[in-house]
Amino acid sequence: MNDDAQAAETEEKSLFSAPPMAEQERMVEAVLFASAEPVTVRDLEARMPHGCDAAEALVHLRKRYEGRGVQVVKVGDAWAMRTAADLAFLMQKETVETRKLSRAAIETLAIIAYHQPVTRAEIEEIRGVSVSRGTVDQLLEMEWIRFGRRKMTPGRPVTFVVTPEFLDHFGLESARDLPGLKELRQAGLLESRPLPGTPQFGEGEDEPEAEAGQSELFED
Repeated sequence: MNDDAQAAETEEKSLFSAPPMAEQERMVEAVLFASAEPVTVRDLEARMPHGCDAAEALVHLRKRYEGRGVQVVKVGDAWAMRTAADLAFLMQKETVETRKLSRAAIETLAIIAYHQPVTRAEIEEIRGVSVSRGTVDQLLEMEWIRFGRRKMTPGRPVTFVVTPEFLDHFGLESARDLPGLKELRQAGLLESRPLPGTPQFGEGEDEPEAEAGQSELFED
């Protein structure tokens, strides 16, 4: 091969060679910083030049942000930049709670999180009472739960699972990182008594309280 051919081949390869890892890291940082939602490795590589390794760039970026006020965290199968957990108190004034979940919605959400994938019938069996359509609809509207696969049982009932939005809201990498009963109550996610005047979800009727003997997770 003559010098001209070698030069042409080298130039062609250079057109498709990936940028240096430091530059790939900067690209990933820019995308995560600008994105309102967590971004998957696949989506990152789709935006980056050919040959980039977004997964490796994330490893470097995550290490670089260790101990900083903002950290690179995994949310389900995606990645995002979030305020360090120990500095969350600084953001309290920025957080506005627009509505409070009813006891029924809290219990339903907790059952789904800890027992997913779970059917409506299984939720009702654990709670000991029926689940109103309004309760499930509210959680679906908030995008904290979604429909899962149908069970291979008679009737093929649909199941419910928690979403990446739920994990992101509570700073969890996966459902395996869910806290225990004590932590849930300290965080205000479980009430020892129902709140007076708490609105119920359904056809204008109060949803009955959970009966005695159910799982410890929902006992007073």
